[in-house]
Amino acid sequence: MRLHSMSTTRLLYVSAARNSLLCRYVHASTPKGSWHVTRTKSRRAGRTLSTLTRSISQGPTETPLLPHTIPEHFSSIVSQFGDRPAVISRSPAISQDGFPNLPPGTLLSSVETTLTYEKLDLASNALAQSLRSLGVKKGDRVAMSLGNCAEFAALTYAIFKLGAILVPLNPSFNANQVTAALNHLGVEILIISAVTDLAYKPCRGRSNFPLLQEIVSDLSSGKVESATIPTLKKVVVVDNSGSHPQSNFPSLDTLRSLIPFNSLLPSGPDLTNIAAQSARPITPDSPLSPSDTINIQFTSGTTSQPKAAMLSHTNILNNGNLIAQRMGLDPSDLIVCPPPLFHCFGSVLGYMATATTGAAILFPSPAFDPVATLRMAAAHRATGLYGVATMFVAMFEALHNHLIPADQATALPTHLRKGIAAGSSVPESLMRKIYATLGLNELVICYGMTETSPDSCMTSPRDPFDKRTQTVGRVMPHTKVKIVDPADRSRILPIGERGELAASGYLVMKGYWGDEEKTAEVRIVEKNEEGVEEVWMYSGDEASMDAEGYVEITGRIKDLIIRGGENIHPLEIENCLFQHPLVAEVSVVGVPDEKYGECVGAFVIVHEGVRAEEEEGAVVSEGEEKVLTKEDVREWVRKNLSNHLVPKHVWFVKEYPKTASGKIQKFKLRDMAKELVAAGK
Repeated sequence: MRLHSMSTTRLLYVSAARNSLLCRYVHASTPKGSWHVTRTKSRRAGRTLSTLTRSISQGPTETPLLPHTIPEHFSSIVSQFGDRPAVISRSPAISQDGFPNLPPGTLLSSVETTLTYEKLDLASNALAQSLRSLGVKKGDRVAMSLGNCAEFAALTYAIFKLGAILVPLNPSFNANQVTAALNHLGVEILIISAVTDLAYKPCRGRSNFPLLQEIVSDLSSGKVESATIPTLKKVVVVDNSGSHPQSNFPSLDTLRSLIPFNSLLPSGPDLTNIAAQSARPITPDSPLSPSDTINIQFTSGTTSQPKAAMLSHTNILNNGNLIAQRMGLDPSDLIVCPPPLFHCFGSVLGYMATATTGAAILFPSPAFDPVATLRMAAAHRATGLYGVATMFVAMFEALHNHLIPADQATALPTHLRKGIAAGSSVPESLMRKIYATLGLNELVICYGMTETSPDSCMTSPRDPFDKRTQTVGRVMPHTKVKIVDPADRSRILPIGERGELAASGYLVMKGYWGDEEKTAEVRIVEKNEEGVEEVWMYSGDEASMDAEGYVEITGRIKDLIIRGGENIHPLEIENCLFQHPLVAEVSVVGVPDEKYGECVGAFVIVHEGVRAEEEEGAVVSEGEEKVLTKEDVREWVRKNLSNHLVPKHVWFVKEYPKTASGKIQKFKLRDMAKELVAAGK
């Protein structure tokens, strides 16, 4: 419904700042079709607050965007906080008695590396000099396939200082995926670990020797020649095989075509002991500009083939800085970050946010390990902790099974305060458990996508509890968001209606590398009501906005289940089932159905110690054993929601297909559901 032309007050933004609500108004003659604003008194804020009637909101602009390149800004941080820790990284170590068959959750010793901001600066300078000697120059794509480690942290700034483009790869990529990624971007240098660490499996990684054999014709010839990747000229290997004695990765001395990472450092393997005279600042071969592409992120592939999003200094630096401001990071913070660095969550919400404020980032393990994460948080009395929903669930299981000392578990809520939950929807019941068990009372929710650098909406520690647990907050500074009709993107929906979320501002990617067609589908230039061109990134996410500008993500538009013409939102059912005491995780998808077109299918993971009963029935327990049946699952939804939302199909599984950042790949679950139904299961 369009509003009639009227003279009114037009909202430019409503957003939560650290200590106050910022509300800005512009008086204008509102053209037909624009949004109407009324004013109400907010007791909570103690000042006038605008009420939206259309789902469009813009963040504050009083504080200007940082105009620097990432190396320029990093230099200013080093000058202020040089002696403070920047990166603390742990890797698992094997005990002297060899490699026993360790049961899940066994506490392993670890090796810890600490880089102050000054040492990080020196290490990245030394690495930049070595990379230049290998031929790396401004604009070159440098691919890295590493876990969360000090080497990744130092190489990141080395690449940025040269003006080259960091291309972080998912370390779990196989040879075909690595080949496709490197060919797509014309990569000349690959930096890879000898062994890919695996989530939940410390010291049981995947050897990358077969992968390297497949992409390099002769590993002993002394030069890199690749029939499948013609542009590839150099391969640098970070030798982490000592943490993986069963990997059987050969000695690098025998693989003359590969360059040992240690040879790039003047002090050998020690990143922490580089002399200033051997690590002088480097000058790029041509000047750097804030608008330069500095990072190419492959989208995580939850719904389709990954695409290569191009991000600039301005995109990444400012997104990290604004996230840090809203969550209240300061130089005293110690933030434990298990989300991977190859993903925007780890690299921007994590690494860039801490690096813009002088805080420290802590990497508890190269790949996610719930026990290592909790141990590191306890050992350093960390102030903050990041994670996606599945990571927090795994940490709760570790605590439930007493896999860290009781005194450390009890102390966690006394020092943990800050954190970010992101990457996927976080049910309200899980949020409450995070607050209660881990003490993360200032935890915030971040929402975004790789293509928006990534964060466009975020809660604030000072938001009301219901907004912090039921929404992804409000629009970020220097950003606009709107909810539009998916069938007609020119129509901004009224407040409260569900539609597609789009974002505009400095944070929108430059495009997908080498794919103008896909770029044009989602990155669209539009004229606003003043006739000014704006670039909008369309998310494919279904969302709604309330009158104060808080955004609720209700699912992927493609995930929507249409049962007999009625829209069913999987998140509503997931949130309900997540509150069942025997359910650890749940994911709901649409399943083809002859009668209704689609019906509800639920993939359920039970808590450890609970037996999933495939047979139908109402068995609740057998002696002391806890049992969950398919009918129990249906009855819980029937009782707490309504009959049409009850899953027709329930499948008990041990794990979900996920991206390495923890997102559930629902398109794979939908394929699994079709196969199971066809098999009569």
